[in-house]
Amino acid sequence: MNGRDYGFTMSKILFVLTGADHWTLADGTRHPTGFWAEEAVAPYEAFKAAGHEIVVATPGGVVPPLDKGSLAAELNGGQENADRIAGVLDSAAEFQQPVRLSDVNLDDYDAVFYPGGHGPMEDLAVDADSGRLLTRALASGKPLGVVCHGPAALLAATGADGTNAFAGRRVAAFTNAEETQAGFADKAKWLLQDRLTEAGVQVDEREPWAPHVIVDGNLVTGQNPASSAPLAVELLKKLG
Repeated sequence: MNGRDYGFTMSKILFVLTGADHWTLADGTRHPTGFWAEEAVAPYEAFKAAGHEIVVATPGGVVPPLDKGSLAAELNGGQENADRIAGVLDSAAEFQQPVRLSDVNLDDYDAVFYPGGHGPMEDLAVDADSGRLLTRALASGKPLGVVCHGPAALLAATGADGTNAFAGRRVAAFTNAEETQAGFADKAKWLLQDRLTEAGVQVDEREPWAPHVIVDGNLVTGQNPASSAPLAVELLKKLG
């Protein structure tokens, strides 16, 4: 049985994840990181439950590293849910068999989604393949979702003249206040909210850690981990 049996067409959704297992801090030390579990799993479950297909892509096609800190019980409403999320990641073949980001053809997909974690600050923020994909996705009108530190990838979406493709767009992204409360603001080489603002992107800041989603045309962005599930709802609306 497929989506058509339920009266809708199954869509193919591209998840672009970091390939970085560390984030280089201002003093040169490497902070272990990767992608944030909830930000990948909540949308994954929502899209799969709706009958859609998911393909994961990473720089170089490496298996995306999980930020193990994102499985802490206190960050997932208790150990039971933390274990459930870990189980989803362990059993989801898509995360174990990524394609190379450089091989991705946007025409093959109906929507694109970028989860966060500090990993994107290390690689996707300067990845030209990702930048070109984001520029094309925005221009295509296809649903494009980006959450938390995922918007770091928007920094690589620049044209030949240096102009950012997302300049003038309203987004939600991990804020300076949240980075401060997380204990990294004084350790980071740069802060996401600052860099996005410098690129001409309009960051719509709300209360730290509360769900906050911005819809600007085909672009749907979320501020933090708690925003990933409501972001998925908005993307599903756009997929019809």
